[in-house]
Amino acid sequence: MAGEVIVDALPYIDQGYDDPGVRESALAMVEEECRRYRPTKNYLEHLPPLSTSIFETKLMAQEFERIQNLIPMETLSMKRYELPPPSGSRLSEVSAWEESIDNSKAQLEHQWVRAMNLELMLDYGIEAWKAYLEVFVAMQAKAQVQLQELKKEIQDVNWQRKQAQTKAGEKLRQLEASWVLLVSKNYEIEQQCVELEKQILELRKRIAEKEVSEECETESDQQQVAEHHVDKEVEEDTDKGKQTETETEETKIQSEAHEEDNDVEMKSAEDEEQ
Repeated sequence: MAGEVIVDALPYIDQGYDDPGVRESALAMVEEECRRYRPTKNYLEHLPPLSTSIFETKLMAQEFERIQNLIPMETLSMKRYELPPPSGSRLSEVSAWEESIDNSKAQLEHQWVRAMNLELMLDYGIEAWKAYLEVFVAMQAKAQVQLQELKKEIQDVNWQRKQAQTKAGEKLRQLEASWVLLVSKNYEIEQQCVELEKQILELRKRIAEKEVSEECETESDQQQVAEHHVDKEVEEDTDKGKQTETETEETKIQSEAHEEDNDVEMKSAEDEEQ
């Protein structure tokens, strides 16, 4: 889905987190992501609206209003604990002395209540404190049990995460080794291809040179054959000439011999006639 963020970190098997500069680089990436991040929707829209005044009392509301209006806090009034006599202008008034007497009675009652509380604390304070401590210890023990359960759940989650990451790490290492092997094989294949291309180019060059030399040899052979044919024709012509000359000489010799025979016969005939 669009907008999803896939976390591909495996803290249990990844290495290099303690190297210098890694933490600074990670913090810089987080700051950059926070600077660029613009939420497209309210991720708390499925929750009911938050009520901030549900636990406020009237006094707390008044105090929050005072703080919001920047009004200084009133100091603690100690007037009720004072026993002032009537002022000089009211020394002769009975009501002023009655107010002073009532104030003194209130102060005396307050001191008597404090003394009674101290006596009660001496009698029952130890047991009350013990009971409070027992309740507090029971609450602490319950909180400790909950804490241990939470720690166990966290440990189980971390253990499951570690197992999953360990399995994923083994698979990643196998895939990485396979990738390295395939890359090495591809590199070797590329080297072999380059060598084969060089050999093919060399063979093509040799074949081209051989074809050129064969063409030259063929032309030379053809030329030699032609020359041989010409020489042979010349020889044949020479032989024919020689044969013709021989035949001519033989014919001449035969004609001369025939003439001599004729001369001899004519001479013989003349001799016979005489």
